[in-house]
Amino acid sequence: MVAFGKKLKERQIREWQGYYINYKLMKKKVKHYGQQIQDGTLDRRHVLKDFSRMLDNQIETIVLFLLEQQGLLASRIAKLGERHDALQEQPDISQISELREAYRQVARDLLKLLIFVDVNATGLRKILKKFDKRFGYRFTNYYVKTRANHPYSQLQQVFKHVGIGAVVGAISRNLHELQDRQGSYLSIYDQAALPLQDPVIDSVRAAVDRLTHSTNFLSFLGQHALIVQEDELPTPVEERVDDQRYHFMSLLLNLVNTFLYMVNTYIIVPTADDYSLSLGAAATVCGVVIGAMAVAQVFSSVYFSAWSNKSYFKPLVFSSVVLFAGNTLYAMAYDLNSIWVLLIGRLFCGFGSARAVNRRYISDCVPLRIRMQASAAFVSASALGMACGPALAGLLQTNFKIYKLTFNQDTLPGWVMAIAWLLYLIWLCISFKEPSREDEVIQQESSRGTTENDALEKGLKQPLLISSDDKKEDEDGDQDIDESEEAPEETRRPATSIQSAYRLLTPSVKVQLLIYFMLKYAMEILLSESSVITTYYFSWSTSKVAIFLFCLGLTVLPVNILVGSYISNMFEDRQILLASEIVVCIGIVMSFHMFNPYSVVQYVSSGLIMFVSAEVLEGVNLSLLSRVMSSRLSRGTYNGGLLSTEAGTLARVVADATITLAGYLGESKLLNVTLFPSLFICVISIIATCFTYNTLY
Repeated sequence: MVAFGKKLKERQIREWQGYYINYKLMKKKVKHYGQQIQDGTLDRRHVLKDFSRMLDNQIETIVLFLLEQQGLLASRIAKLGERHDALQEQPDISQISELREAYRQVARDLLKLLIFVDVNATGLRKILKKFDKRFGYRFTNYYVKTRANHPYSQLQQVFKHVGIGAVVGAISRNLHELQDRQGSYLSIYDQAALPLQDPVIDSVRAAVDRLTHSTNFLSFLGQHALIVQEDELPTPVEERVDDQRYHFMSLLLNLVNTFLYMVNTYIIVPTADDYSLSLGAAATVCGVVIGAMAVAQVFSSVYFSAWSNKSYFKPLVFSSVVLFAGNTLYAMAYDLNSIWVLLIGRLFCGFGSARAVNRRYISDCVPLRIRMQASAAFVSASALGMACGPALAGLLQTNFKIYKLTFNQDTLPGWVMAIAWLLYLIWLCISFKEPSREDEVIQQESSRGTTENDALEKGLKQPLLISSDDKKEDEDGDQDIDESEEAPEETRRPATSIQSAYRLLTPSVKVQLLIYFMLKYAMEILLSESSVITTYYFSWSTSKVAIFLFCLGLTVLPVNILVGSYISNMFEDRQILLASEIVVCIGIVMSFHMFNPYSVVQYVSSGLIMFVSAEVLEGVNLSLLSRVMSSRLSRGTYNGGLLSTEAGTLARVVADATITLAGYLGESKLLNVTLFPSLFICVISIIATCFTYNTLY
């Protein structure tokens, strides 16, 4: 990998050279500071003051030039607007075509300006990280906090780009009006869902979205899937590789796998206690029955993630076969009158969890231009499966026998899912296309000499700043070496073990994983013990429990729409994160049985508050994780998706074990005993969030 200083020089626009961040000078200054501190000729307070002033001057130069260029673009658009007005009075096809091309040229110049911002933002991020690593400070956190929140902040110009958004809007509107509208009087503002289809505008919008990480429902859902993006946008060769590896039907099969697995997880929840009782076990053994799947998933996530390094088709086939066998055993346990067959069946279902493969396929085989949509579809499929599982269980209220096999509300979930996985396996074998290995394709492409790189398509993807606590990693590839030398490849390699992946986590990321553990624990307690609690206190039937769980599942997508489209645009992610944790805590406290009688209103309202706030918390938490987690966790076996999956799965295992152990104290004490650990973990996570609040951006 080429050192950043050399890459910066290559990407500079010649006539704008005096306005770029002077990365080489600042890098030498950092070295000079280090030597002076070692010699004792300079104190650290002076270093901080001098370096801050230098950064302020650099940013001021960049921002003033940016504003100047925005003004020039605005002036050109205004002049073109006068020509546009004249053409509306006397239309001329040739002049309309010429005017349309003029607007496109303005868009191309705007794209150059966006690249200018991206190069400077990247340089600023890297020099801040280099300073932190050299001196062991948290200078990045201090600098961003003091500059970004100031009313006269120039750093906010790099963050928000309000002027650039206005220029994009003006170009889009005028190009839209210059198209043949076939008598329509609607503007782009009337058809927000149908944006202007123009390659130049698409490139500009993509650049703005990557540069600002603008929050909308689609990107919010995509980050919810925690498919960690890599630092750099692909080169044209890599884009062609993505296109060759992408196969729509294969993506669809991965999404269906996700949906079916979530249905399989939750379809037994309304009837697990009845099934346990029918086999001679206590009702609270439902915790072990439900949790057995999660226990197996702890291990299956690792070997499926490793298997996906070599193949995607074979793991999915294996998953389908194991899930078919597991559900068959689950259904047959009734006639065999064996709780052990029931548990083995659920363990088999957990060993068939291919969610790591599903995530990995989207990360590796879906082109970047549609990866966010695919990630959002992954989350939507999971949410839909979570809602459909209990609903399907509520519909399977029948009882009959065929030969010696019993079909009732306890066994039918197993039989239905076994048939579903068998049909899926047939579809998979017919339609799935195994993508070619990336290194082979790249080698083929390189041999054809297709190594050109288009500067305007270079991309503007990295956030301005990443965590400065990542001491173990030097992802900027810019060591203290000569600019012409290449940086070591070790700094870009993926983690090779759970331990090495853990070492790449900053304190704030560890806190976010703790939050993820907490919310998954609280949600699992609520869902898994719902049938036992509602039967004991309210004498609910299986159908009522299924309706309750179905209604909870239906809140997932509307809540994500609300947060992704509105709330996250009004508040910072860290503010939403802390507020959601507090509301989860309130929901847990409200759920305690403190007064008699324990009412349906109290249980349903507190459960709804806890579940909805946990959903908000999960979305925001994973959104933050996807931005700040190390890029070295974007690929390989031990990736960011695997870490989050393991954290959530361990939480479910502990929660289900808690339910079973608490059951020995009696059903009358089950609710309060299982809520105490939820409350304790929630309070700890709130305290940890407060301590790391200033490091969350």
